[in-house]
Amino acid sequence: MPSSVMTTSRPGNDRQPPAAVSTVGLRKSYGDKTVLDGIDLHIPTGTVFALLGPNGAGKTTAVQILSTLISADGGQAQVAGHDLATSPDGVRAAIGVTGQFSAVDGLITGEENMLLMADLHHLPKREGRRVAAALLERFDLTDAAKKPASTYSGGMKRRLDIAMTLVGSPRIIFLDEPTTGLDPRARHNMWGIIRELVTDGVTVFLTTQYLDEADELADRIAVLNDGKIAAEGSAEELKRLIPGGHIRLRFTDPDAYQSAALSLREAHRDDEALALQIPSAGSQRELRSILDWLDSVGIEADELTVHTPDLDDVFFALTGGAGVPTQPNQPKEEAR
Repeated sequence: MPSSVMTTSRPGNDRQPPAAVSTVGLRKSYGDKTVLDGIDLHIPTGTVFALLGPNGAGKTTAVQILSTLISADGGQAQVAGHDLATSPDGVRAAIGVTGQFSAVDGLITGEENMLLMADLHHLPKREGRRVAAALLERFDLTDAAKKPASTYSGGMKRRLDIAMTLVGSPRIIFLDEPTTGLDPRARHNMWGIIRELVTDGVTVFLTTQYLDEADELADRIAVLNDGKIAAEGSAEELKRLIPGGHIRLRFTDPDAYQSAALSLREAHRDDEALALQIPSAGSQRELRSILDWLDSVGIEADELTVHTPDLDDVFFALTGGAGVPTQPNQPKEEAR
């Protein structure tokens, strides 16, 4: 990867698992604006990968390139083992795409939307009806199947959208801002659907501006900023890149608090709360060291908590606060 990228080490040997999606030096510009400036990705099969970034960072452009909707200006990419440039049909046969804006046709019923997708995948009529019925049941849409899709709620339309994506049994699914505009209950339902997909062996490439969504779902996260991958790792690994983590010890016995404070001179004191705050990355080794020390000196803390920076801190540190991530009730559209 480029030297400017902050990455976190993977445990074990240097061999990486087979990639569902891999890119090397992927580039894309629109006029004099560089949207993707040589990005490298390696997304293992059967995982959730989240691409974060400010508005206009290029998340949607990356999805459009990898799903063969637009071409890259440079670099190499493979999806499901197929080269993007030389085997686009192989890529299309292996993937499903759910974009920011629903592909559902509101003028026809949910069932008719499903059957239309079955026809597009050239499924025999009987097989198409079987697949459509099974997916409508899986996504709890059977009761609404005969109703026009225009009458569906936002969450129902999103479920139907993903069900339509699954008609072709894709091995890799690109979900571009899948929960934008959904209420909290619908968002959590969508998270459950994504987890089920991965349990079935599907690889999910997720773009989102909701940091809690990436934290909740993703095995690995990349932060895209100014056309480059600013950092990549698991949520916990990314949080450890940012300073500010600490272990907090709280006491009810003033004497125990004073004894601990005298010994732990590097700790920040909160005399009113009888609490000590010790700088820490939150690792298991550091936590064990604190516990062993408390035992060795016979001091008992009444409460021990570990605090690490969250993905909001990571996002702001890596992007300079540009394009503040939207809150779930305040969706924004992303430029390219």
